[in-house]
Amino acid sequence: MELGIALPTSGPLAGPANIARVAREAERLGYDSVWTYERLLRPTAPISMGGGEPQPVPEVYRVVYEPLETLSYVAAITERIKLGTSIVDALLHPAAVLAKRFATLDQFSGGRLIAGLGQGWMPQEFDAAGVPMSRIGRGMDEVIAAMRACWGPDPVSYDGEFTHIAESQINPKPVQAHIPILLGSMTPAGMRRAARIADGLNPVVLSRETLIDLTKAYRSAVGELGRDPESVTVVARANVPLTAEPLGDDRPFLGGSPRQIADDLASLEGTGVDHVLFAASGREQEGGVSGIDETLALYAELIDLARR
Repeated sequence: MELGIALPTSGPLAGPANIARVAREAERLGYDSVWTYERLLRPTAPISMGGGEPQPVPEVYRVVYEPLETLSYVAAITERIKLGTSIVDALLHPAAVLAKRFATLDQFSGGRLIAGLGQGWMPQEFDAAGVPMSRIGRGMDEVIAAMRACWGPDPVSYDGEFTHIAESQINPKPVQAHIPILLGSMTPAGMRRAARIADGLNPVVLSRETLIDLTKAYRSAVGELGRDPESVTVVARANVPLTAEPLGDDRPFLGGSPRQIADDLASLEGTGVDHVLFAASGREQEGGVSGIDETLALYAELIDLARR
């Protein structure tokens, strides 16, 4: 099982120096990947998240570094570690522009890119990007198809409902013959879309049972569509506290001390989960890590225990 770390691109530890330090240390420690994510803005007014009552948008979104620029910076100071997005809101970008940015990053990193994409959910971000939310759904199929066309042989052309690319040369092409695309999906419809058009699934971990059930359903859907279930990847995102001391019985799955997390990872062997991405909580969450030194020390302990 591969292991990854979310770079400190938001929250109290966010900043170029910490991003660089975590990226270098993750590579030195033997982690397989580092990750960024996209949040275009943080509305000051309360909004409904997930259909619930309006509430203030989390403070962690006050500053969020742009994901692809950040990974380009990280590509220049690392050599082997994979560079992933978890996730970029693809519908907020013109497909040809986003495809070219990913291809350029793949070139600068020597073919280390993983393109994690999502549809987005915040109305204010769609408004700011000038994109109607009605594009969610069929628009996602189209943006991925158009991006793959841009990465393919010249001349490139695409004529869809929302995207029109005149026959053109679009370069540079990626180093990888096939940039892996993951979809950040949790719903049945999103999971089926990932089974149909993506190379993997990037769910958030809610519990062990939920993760395993979703993984099984995803691989089953891939097989039902005539694709090889072993050809796809499940990268689970664990937004959990990483603590020096063990947490109690009510701790979240994949959260707690390095020893507790290593035991949880062992319980996932053979379940179809290929990769776990840790986005450790910062000091804004009770029980979370309070500084960059503590964070890196715990990540070092975690990978040592996990690799044993």
